[in-house]
Amino acid sequence: MSVALPLERIQRKIFFIRSQKVMLDVDLAELYGVPTKRLNEQVRRNRLRFPADFMFQLTYKEAEEMRSNIGGTHKRNIRHRPLAFSEHGVAMLSSVLNSERAIKTNIAIVRAFIRLREVLLSQKSLALKINELENQINKHGQKFKKHAKQINQIFEAIWRLMNGKKEPIGFKT
Repeated sequence: MSVALPLERIQRKIFFIRSQKVMLDVDLAELYGVPTKRLNEQVRRNRLRFPADFMFQLTYKEAEEMRSNIGGTHKRNIRHRPLAFSEHGVAMLSSVLNSERAIKTNIAIVRAFIRLREVLLSQKSLALKINELENQINKHGQKFKKHAKQINQIFEAIWRLMNGKKEPIGFKT
């Protein structure tokens, strides 16, 4: 059985909750090809394998925010709050879900977490370089005084892009 999961598909299912990158039980169950109820059943049977930093249950408020932010993709009854699994929790799932598909899916998910970490690190590196460039320009301000306004607009546009704000970018003449 071949399981080809595109990285982009998996990465869209990784969320930041409580300052952690996590995946929800409903998404993991879909990727593993098992009902969410069965996935959660295996987790309950092996509760010691899932400490709080590997898995936690969303609060009602978090669950409701997820539903509203995602636009209804996770339409589950509010009585059943989703479980959120960190990267380590997802890795631990491979020990409780023992099928060829589960193993291949786990490998793909771990690769997606690694790729996401690389992207975030490269963004931090870029932010440091931009800060350094800004400081150099501010330090030698007289040389760039003639173009200071345009340079500042460029920096503002870069920061907006890096912070995920999708606004029109351009120069006003």
